[in-house]
Amino acid sequence: MAHRARAGHVGSSLSCVDILTAAYFGVLSIDPGLPDDPCRDRMILSKGHAAAALYACLAFKGFIPVEHLEWYGRPGKNLPEHPSPNCVPGLEAHSGSLGHGLSLGIGMALAGRIQKCDFRVYVLMSDGECNEGAVWEAAMFAPVHGLDNLLVIIDYNKWQATGRSDEIMALQPLRQKWEAFGWSSREIDGHDMGTLVRTLSNLPDGTGKPLAVIAHTIKGKGVSFMEDDNNWHYRVPNEQEVFLARRELGLE
Repeated sequence: MAHRARAGHVGSSLSCVDILTAAYFGVLSIDPGLPDDPCRDRMILSKGHAAAALYACLAFKGFIPVEHLEWYGRPGKNLPEHPSPNCVPGLEAHSGSLGHGLSLGIGMALAGRIQKCDFRVYVLMSDGECNEGAVWEAAMFAPVHGLDNLLVIIDYNKWQATGRSDEIMALQPLRQKWEAFGWSSREIDGHDMGTLVRTLSNLPDGTGKPLAVIAHTIKGKGVSFMEDDNNWHYRVPNEQEVFLARRELGLE
């Protein structure tokens, strides 16, 4: 998809695709035939630059035809590099300007509480988004309202666009920061499918608090020459690199 569209963010997509796969195929109560069901669970991809991974999950889940993935990044088609409003069924929020997904998710979770609907809301964020002040304003709001139907999972791949996340801003101790803001928390391997499904399924977790999950991941996971290499934040794979990557993933 990235090669065809001449689009970047392959590393960012590969760091979170396991999380999205666990959610869409093991946790979320959703029906591709009823994408606007008011009782559905919600998944918000706040790190919108990883849209390729989201579109792939929506396609294989049945929200859009798999063949439409060829439209990714093509002008005039409905799979833009960052999700736009209502571009495809199953997309809960447009994103790309980082730091806003949590606030959107909190609004949905609060609406569910007011409407007495028991759906759950999941927000997938990048570690770099935790640089944003809006995230921490939202983080203070959710516990006050007891939004235990809300889970934020942070794709902690240790990189952002220009360097190591912990060197650009003092993120650590990240789990304790969320706890200090009144959240329940977990710290997990973001590529362990069993752990992901169990953790994401455990909502509400019985504490009466929203849940923050710190998922330790690897940027470019699954492709040896991309793993933990921040050049793949923006770099577009050439034809030979696509072949090598697909061979490593067992697709060639």
